[in-house]
Amino acid sequence: MTGVEVRELTVRVGGRPLVEHVGFDAPVGAFTAIVGPNGAGKSTMLRALAGIERTESGMVLLDGDDLLALPRRRRARVIALVEQDAATELPLTGRDVVRLGRAPHETIIGGGDADAASVVEDSLRRAGAEAFADRDVTTLSGGERQRVLLARALAQQPCLLLLDEPTNHLDLAAQLDMVRLVRELTAEGVTVVAAVHDLSLAAAHADAVVVLADGRVAAHGPTQATLTPALIHDVFGVRAEWTRNPITGGPLLAIG
Repeated sequence: MTGVEVRELTVRVGGRPLVEHVGFDAPVGAFTAIVGPNGAGKSTMLRALAGIERTESGMVLLDGDDLLALPRRRRARVIALVEQDAATELPLTGRDVVRLGRAPHETIIGGGDADAASVVEDSLRRAGAEAFADRDVTTLSGGERQRVLLARALAQQPCLLLLDEPTNHLDLAAQLDMVRLVRELTAEGVTVVAAVHDLSLAAAHADAVVVLADGRVAAHGPTQATLTPALIHDVFGVRAEWTRNPITGGPLLAIG
């Protein structure tokens, strides 16, 4: 399986381009972070990749198939999106919400998904949402709800997982759990593309980055080679320098 190829993706709202002629490759089984200043188009880009935001032009290719041209149910078997601050007022339990992730695998009239129960329970476990399985989601905190929504996406068993600010609402320990889960998923062959506000987090953990500025790609490629001090200064207006994390020994982007 090849990775995801984004070609000339453009989104306009009211004639104003939010994402314009965007193109990049997201390697299969890798974590690609979309970074950029506020208003750069990161969330719009993810919604466009998922087929939720209407695109004016462009393609999203996976193994030669344009994902945006697929019927909705078939697309939902391939792509899962976890949006930030997604909420529901419906009185559903956490398990009910995760069970919705199995809908694309059912027949049109429902049923026919023999793996549903085991996949739902495994997804709750992997997302760290087991404690919320029987709770009303309207009573959950932002971080708790984030874990449930992640479990719903895992239940879809996607080839491409899209995450919008995946560490939003999460405390420090939960953020590290999220990173570990992303690494587990990529090791299993899932392609993960995430909009990441925290540049240091993206620098430390992403295999590749796409840098957006004013809805256009300023640079993309392997993380350390792409996030140069000069580029970071030009796009974000801050000073940065690569060093080593004294605890893990991995790359660390110092920003000042």
